Amino acid sequence: MVVRGAPAIGIAAAYGYALAARCGGDLETAYEVLASARPTAVNLRWALDRMRLADGDLSARARELHREEVERCCRMAEHAADLFRPGTRALTHCNAGGLATGGYGTAVGALRSAWSRGLLRHVLVDETRPLLQGARLTAWELEADGIPYAVIPDSAAGHMLATGDVDCVVTGADRIAANGDTANKIGTYSLAVLADRHDVPFYIVAPTSTVDADTLTGAEIPIEEREGAEVTARFEARNPAFDVTPAALITAIVTEEGVHRAPYEVSLSPLAARV
Repeated sequence: MVVRGAPAIGIAAAYGYALAARCGGDLETAYEVLASARPTAVNLRWALDRMRLADGDLSARARELHREEVERCCRMAEHAADLFRPGTRALTHCNAGGLATGGYGTAVGALRSAWSRGLLRHVLVDETRPLLQGARLTAWELEADGIPYAVIPDSAAGHMLATGDVDCVVTGADRIAANGDTANKIGTYSLAVLADRHDVPFYIVAPTSTVDADTLTGAEIPIEEREGAEVTARFEARNPAFDVTPAALITAIVTEEGVHRAPYEVSLSPLAARV
């Protein structure tokens, strides 16, 4: 968890591959070691595949991939902000800001862009247990940008939706299957079900590097399960790090190419072919 967030993981892998080349390491071994580090985020292997195909200075190629990912975030944030109305009150989960993406942010980038355009009133931030990425990271980023926010317990999200305090839910993603099923931080699926129950739009904001054409549905996405000690040091525990939100619960998926809606097999297909 020293590096976390799907785009940031991909960027770090690109730099790691370049470092292995500079140090004279075996690049196939470096590829396999890096690719196996985190199973869920597809950006990891996406970045390594591009590094393996690169010619010339691999350090320069890694820096280029980093710059391109930040540019994608800025573009998708503007597209996502188009979905906000003046006075929008948003709810977000985990951390999908600059700390997770190499610069600007996906879901938090959308909040930043909406705020700069006068469309965002307030953000509710799920604390995101058990590692509290929302309470520790997203809250810090919003505070640094002067965006009004309040951290809430994960279990309070349903209440906030039921009382009409949320106009939309915005999250990032770690892998998007070809049919639109989306893996993200554990608890995202619960939010999507709650948003659907209360007729609140649920938006995924992620770069095309997160779209995996080779994964047909969410059932094929490997879910990382972390040490139970992150939950409790005393008792037996299960600690899945991600869950999968079915495409039917997602109002729109926003990438740097625009706003995509169901059927996602159609709207996402051209993106996956270009990535």
